[in-house]
Amino acid sequence: MIASRRTLLASLFALPFAGAATAARQVPLRVTVYKDPNCGCCTAWADRMRASGRFVPMLVDDTAMMERKLRLRVPPELASCHTSVMAGYVIEGHVPAADILRLVSTKPAGVIGLAVPGMPAGSPGMEMPDGRRDPYDVIAFTATGAMARFARHG
Repeated sequence: MIASRRTLLASLFALPFAGAATAARQVPLRVTVYKDPNCGCCTAWADRMRASGRFVPMLVDDTAMMERKLRLRVPPELASCHTSVMAGYVIEGHVPAADILRLVSTKPAGVIGLAVPGMPAGSPGMEMPDGRRDPYDVIAFTATGAMARFARHG
């Protein structure tokens, strides 16, 4: 009986802390979105991230995007229109919120970022009036330039 009482008391004591840990995981991630001043789809992507309730994007106009991508070690073949930094990762282009959240929660060894090369129709921020959705991959990349498919959409 004493062991079960101790177990019960320990469980009750831990409950408030378990709730706090869950709440901490729900705190929206701050995202810095570097974009060309004339790009509208970058703003649309940031709007989608904000609408998910999991991100707080801050837009920064940048007229030297290629230099920024190089500094952040985005492989040139993965380049898209905007580059974001959040939670220690680089997010290149129109990456869906769910893929970013999976990256942040799983923390794959060696991965420094995710990218959606180009600007595929139907990706977040690239929705088409006719509903067209091109299939696309989300690519994980490392500091050495190694790449692997992280997710497939469409």
